[in-house]
Amino acid sequence: MRAQKTGRESRLVVYAALTGNVLIAVTKFGAAFVTGSSSMLTEGVHSLVDTLNQLLLLYGMHRSQRPPDERHPLGYGRELYFWSFIVALLIFSGGAGVSVYEGLLHIREPHAMTYPVVNFVVLGLSFLFEGSFWFFAFREFRSTKGAQGWWQAFRRSKDSSTIVTLCEDSAALVGIVIAAAAIAVALATGNPAYDGIGSILIGGVLAIVAVVLARETKGMLIGEPASAELIASIRATAASVPGICRVNDVLTVHLASDQVIAILSIDFDDDLNTVGIEQRVRRIEEEVRKKHDEVTGLFIRPQSAGRADTANPAAG
Repeated sequence: MRAQKTGRESRLVVYAALTGNVLIAVTKFGAAFVTGSSSMLTEGVHSLVDTLNQLLLLYGMHRSQRPPDERHPLGYGRELYFWSFIVALLIFSGGAGVSVYEGLLHIREPHAMTYPVVNFVVLGLSFLFEGSFWFFAFREFRSTKGAQGWWQAFRRSKDSSTIVTLCEDSAALVGIVIAAAAIAVALATGNPAYDGIGSILIGGVLAIVAVVLARETKGMLIGEPASAELIASIRATAASVPGICRVNDVLTVHLASDQVIAILSIDFDDDLNTVGIEQRVRRIEEEVRKKHDEVTGLFIRPQSAGRADTANPAAG
C-alpha cells in the first residue's frame, strides 16, 4: 500500500537527517571553538536547530499515528502538521535570528580566525554529508511527484516531514557554501567582518525557508483536499456500484499525508429500500478502502441530484 510505504520512508528520511545533523553540529561547534569563525558558529547553531527540528518531526509522526478516541474522533493526524509548523517557527527564531545576531556581533567586534584550514575541511565534509541526506529526502519527494512540475508538487504535497527535511537540507547546503565563501573573502582581504556578513546571509536564507515552510504547513493545518486523482478515483468507484444514479459531491480533507477523510453525496436509485441502500454503502466503503488505504474515514449521505445542485451549484 503506497500510503503506508510513504509513511515508513518519510520516517527513514527524518532519522537519516537527525543522525547526520547531530554529528555535523558537534563537528562545526568544535571547528568554531578552534578557529573563532562566526560563520562556522552560525553553521553549528543551524545544525543544532535542525537536530531539534528532526526530533520534533519524529514526535509529531508518532503522535499522528494515535488511534481515534472520544476527544478526537477523527484521530490525531494533524499533530504532524502542527509540529511541522513549530519547526518552521524554530528555523526562523532559532536559526535565522541567532545567525543574524551573531553576524552583527562579529561585525561590531571582529576578530581574526585561527587555523582557518580547519573550517574548510569541516565545511567540505559537511557538504558531502548534507548532500547525501538531501538526496535521500529528494528521492522520497521525487517518488511522489508523479507528472506534476517540481514547484506544483511541492505546493500540493501533504507529506510535511519530507518537505521540511528537504527544505532544511537545501538551506544547509546553501549555508555551507555561503560560510565557505565568507571565510575565504575574510582571509583574502584580511577583514574578519566578512565572516560576520556570511552569518547574516545564512540567517537570510533560513528566514526565507522558514516563511515558505510556515505558509505550506499553515495550509495543511487549516485543511487541504486530496489530490484530483484520488477524488476522481473515489467518484468513479462509487459511480460503478449498481443502484447509484449519480455521485453529486466528493469532499475530502487531509488529516495527515496518509490519512484522508472523504464525504460523498450520492443519488441512489429511487427503487432501492433502506436495506438496498445500506448494501450499496458498504460496497462503496469496501471498494474505496481496497484501492486507497489512506482513506481512513468515509461518510456517505443519500441526496438527490436536484437537491445537491440547489445546495451547491458547483456540484456534479
